Amino acid sequence: MTELYGGIDPRGIPTYSISDAARYLHIPAGTIRSWTVGRHYLITKGSNFFKPLIPIRNLKPRLLSFTNLIEVHVLRAIRKHHEIDLGKVRDALDFIEEQFQVSHPLAGERFRTDGVDLFIERYGSLVNASKRGQTEMKDALNAHLQRIEPDDTGLAIKLYPFTRSQEEDNPRFVVMDSRIAFGRLVIAGTGIATRVLAERYQAGDSIDYLAHDYNCDRLAVEEAIRCEKFAVA
Repeated sequence: MTELYGGIDPRGIPTYSISDAARYLHIPAGTIRSWTVGRHYLITKGSNFFKPLIPIRNLKPRLLSFTNLIEVHVLRAIRKHHEIDLGKVRDALDFIEEQFQVSHPLAGERFRTDGVDLFIERYGSLVNASKRGQTEMKDALNAHLQRIEPDDTGLAIKLYPFTRSQEEDNPRFVVMDSRIAFGRLVIAGTGIATRVLAERYQAGDSIDYLAHDYNCDRLAVEEAIRCEKFAVA
């Protein structure tokens, strides 16, 4: 069971700026803003508004919760298919939400079991996707879902974000857990922030020295520094 802080589940606390989410998940900030805040776009006569796919708290500045981060991570799989009409994606997600009667279906265990097939089926019927296209999307979704670890209630509690450009065989040395270091990226099994390691490395500390200083596996320190470099690139 997730530990509550003052009766509040830390996964629901607005914590991450859009730029934070972009850095951790390797998704353009503009894309995340469109998905969570919405955007105006020009049409022949005036403009329209693209409503957000992932509702977030109406705060200034706009901040995402850990659960929102999970939802963005899952939707990232859909970005592989650039021809996708996100309005159709919204319809498919609305269908899943109605089926499960939950407010964050993408962050729940049920989506990872029968939900993916329901989403693919509904999405396919909306856009007339080919069988091959549906298979590719399912593979992409599953690759992302495998990076999520649920708690005993089925809600996502940990995220092992992609740290390399190739999604296949990404290691799991670093993790995000809303209960540790305010949900910042850390070396798995510790509270050691990847950003701190990267800053010390840039200041001149060697990987071997950092591994000794923090009593960490050298490969974990190496991956922590690599993922921070990848995030900045």
